[in-house]
Amino acid sequence: MAVDFKEFTRKMDRTLEVLQEDFSSIRTGRPNARLLDRITVPYYGVDTPIGQVGTINSPDARTLMIQPWDNSLLKPIEKAIQASDLGINPQNDGRVIRLVFPQLTEERRKDLTKQVKNLGESGKVAVRNVRRDAMDYIKKLKKNSEITEDDQKKAEKDLQELTDKYIKKVDEACAVKEKELMEL
Repeated sequence: MAVDFKEFTRKMDRTLEVLQEDFSSIRTGRPNARLLDRITVPYYGVDTPIGQVGTINSPDARTLMIQPWDNSLLKPIEKAIQASDLGINPQNDGRVIRLVFPQLTEERRKDLTKQVKNLGESGKVAVRNVRRDAMDYIKKLKKNSEITEDDQKKAEKDLQELTDKYIKKVDEACAVKEKELMEL
């Protein structure tokens, strides 16, 4: 009997998705509307992401422009951006909020690269935790005599191959993001 790893593969896929979401919040040379995904403003008593209370566009390579559907949100959006870890001072002209992103310094790029490496390491740990859970599952199947010792060895080998594949995907995602960061 072959051991089914669908649930564990799904968990490893989810780990990669979370890693990509985390990467999208790290600013590269060109600003991206996804940078604002984690910033919320109170809207009718509910913390709502900025992207859901207005239009975000990029008129040029260094600027993001936020045009809220309700002008009463200009001040709360401005305050939320100032309180965030973006490090950008919003410019409010009474109709739209402009975020002008300065060129990244070499030092800032290196800091962001370290952040990417740390996120990558966390992703690898998460993949290894899924592997540990899967190993426990395999051992439980063997203990309950649901699989033979040969099946157990094969399942452990297959699981290690699956883990190695996902660790490689994490490394590749980190390399892509680091390359993006170091581009001028």
